[in-house]
Amino acid sequence: MINITLPDGAVRQYEKGVSALDIAKSISEGLARKVLAASVNGQIWDAFRAINDDASLKLITWDDSEGKNTFWHSSAHLMAEAVESIFPGVKFWVGPALEKGFYYDMDLGNRKLTEEDLVGLEKKMQELSRQNNRFLRKEISKGDAVAYFEEKGDEYKLDLLTNLTDGEITFYSQGAFTDLCRGPHIPSTGVIKAIKLTNIAGAYWKGNENNKQLTRLYGITFPNQKELDEYLLLLEEAKKRDHRKLGKELGIYTMDDEIGQGLPLWMPNGTIIIEELEKLAKETEGAGGYKRVVTPHIAKESLYHTSGHLPYYADSMFPPMEMDGEKYYLKAMNCPHHHKIFAAEPKSYRDLPYRIAEYGTCYRYEQSGELFGLMRVRCLHMNDAHIYCSKEQFFAEFKAVNEMYLKYFKIFGVDKYVMRLSLHDPEKLGKKYVDEPELWLETEAMVRKVLIETGTPFIEVQDEAAFYGPKIDVQIWSIIGREFTLATNQVDFNSGRKFKLEYTTQSNESDTPLIIHRAPLGTHERFIGFLLEHYAGKFPVWLSPLQVKILPISDKFIDYANDLKATLTKASVRVEIDERQEKIGKKIREAELSRVPYMLVIGEKEVLENKVSLRRQGKGDAGSQTVQEFINNITIEILERRSTEV
Repeated sequence: MINITLPDGAVRQYEKGVSALDIAKSISEGLARKVLAASVNGQIWDAFRAINDDASLKLITWDDSEGKNTFWHSSAHLMAEAVESIFPGVKFWVGPALEKGFYYDMDLGNRKLTEEDLVGLEKKMQELSRQNNRFLRKEISKGDAVAYFEEKGDEYKLDLLTNLTDGEITFYSQGAFTDLCRGPHIPSTGVIKAIKLTNIAGAYWKGNENNKQLTRLYGITFPNQKELDEYLLLLEEAKKRDHRKLGKELGIYTMDDEIGQGLPLWMPNGTIIIEELEKLAKETEGAGGYKRVVTPHIAKESLYHTSGHLPYYADSMFPPMEMDGEKYYLKAMNCPHHHKIFAAEPKSYRDLPYRIAEYGTCYRYEQSGELFGLMRVRCLHMNDAHIYCSKEQFFAEFKAVNEMYLKYFKIFGVDKYVMRLSLHDPEKLGKKYVDEPELWLETEAMVRKVLIETGTPFIEVQDEAAFYGPKIDVQIWSIIGREFTLATNQVDFNSGRKFKLEYTTQSNESDTPLIIHRAPLGTHERFIGFLLEHYAGKFPVWLSPLQVKILPISDKFIDYANDLKATLTKASVRVEIDERQEKIGKKIREAELSRVPYMLVIGEKEVLENKVSLRRQGKGDAGSQTVQEFINNITIEILERRSTEV
């Protein structure tokens, strides 16, 4: 008999070789029908896999993120089975689960998938699902695995096998389909009830643009049709809010092939948003004791050797330029430059904490296949700052940074967020991480203490830290539930020593400061992309490129409109007049479509009474006000940076 410890601490005894599914059935048949996988001693297993030793067990269902991951990975295999049945000879690369859904990369030879093909593939997946075939796991030797895929002439799976050894290779089969896979998988295909194939794209093999381009087929599945229908409705709303579509419609930014991929050009409307965000950051950071700096866009190669970014980060940097016998790199990060500013003048404990901030421009060479609107670009304007402090000051400084995040969340109407505390992996010290085990534990504990004592929601993730210290990835959700990584908050116990940064302590000794890297508003590119989708282009008044549109009913009222425009402009309100000889209904409709927050309709009555007829975007007629009343109200709304309903 073996002992199985359940999440509530209860211990049950079972025969050796029992599966998680058997254990679920011993508790409740209803529970067993919900089980998709199991956590066995912290590792996700197939629910039908035999357990031969004492273990802690958690049953995984659709309600768990691991359950959805397993469900969608199994759905990728079901899709691959359908593709193989319709397109014999297809070769598959990888088919992972995503945050929502799954994809599979495949080589279809000279064939190309069409939208019509997706309908047939969905029907085939439904047919295979109804067969309720079990997912069968088989451990196999490397020699047998190689022989299997050599016979099939599958160079993709043979490549995957290259770095695998005996004892770590498994095949999974369901119905007529077999694939090289680590698993885990759901018990059977019958659990997959609702299916939608969503997109066809291209993807270079291994992400290398020099390799063959494969077909990437995306899909989403659910245990019932109701959840799929709800997801598809959300997807339609997401399409309406796509920042690439809205960015073009609203004149926020543009891309041009002659400028280069991933290098956005900010239009006048986008530049206004940038300036408003910078104004907010400068006010907030000024109140927080930050000093502003400006650094060059390039630096000598030696700087990045000192920082440790070369050679490890070289693939993400643009190639060097050679001048006067020296190599120069486009700046990929601001921190080395800021360290040099700290080192430029002697520091004592009285100068700490020393906080410097910059909206620094950085350049990173993202692979062309990974570029995506404003979300993945090659030129970034980063809300960067570095805090140099003593260990005793760390708690207060890190807490203040978190409070800055919370202030911004309130301003932008972000209700859902979480901090991902990224820790090191002790087994990778000296390779992926600085080999300072005691410092890692100490600084991780310092960050954890701040998060716990300030009541900040967070989760811990191992093996995702920066090479020089633990970090926090700030995850936020838009109004439609889309998750974004806004920024990172990094603790650095290594760079101070690398750059020989020192300050004189109160006891007249030399010490090295701790460094906090922080960027609460991330980059202009990613954050404005988020805001476009979050607000659906309907920015709050303070952030809107155009705040007021004056709509005269006829040419007779143009003089009054011009006087009104001058008065509003003097009050620092961004305003335009629609002087076209169009009917007022058309002017209102077009102003609504351009998402202007306020429309002021001007006719004979308004001129005689020195008033404006007010319309609010999306809300219609808001009555009439005197010009001064409107100016008072809108300037307060702008000054307070009031949010908007999203």
